[in-house]
Amino acid sequence: MRKLTLYSITIFTLLTLTSCEAVETIFKAGMWWGIILVVAVVVILFLIFSRGKNS
Repeated sequence: MRKLTLYSITIFTLLTLTSCEAVETIFKAGMWWGIILVVAVVVILFLIFSRGKNS
């Protein structure tokens, strides 16, 4: 039953999205995750270095 659902979602996606739209959606999601991760790493590094100077 689970494979049937996965196949039906895949077929539905392939029929409704063109390949360019699908790739564009994937890259937009990847871009936002990348931005969020970079900001999180910069904040963590800032907190680590600011605590080190106060000690």
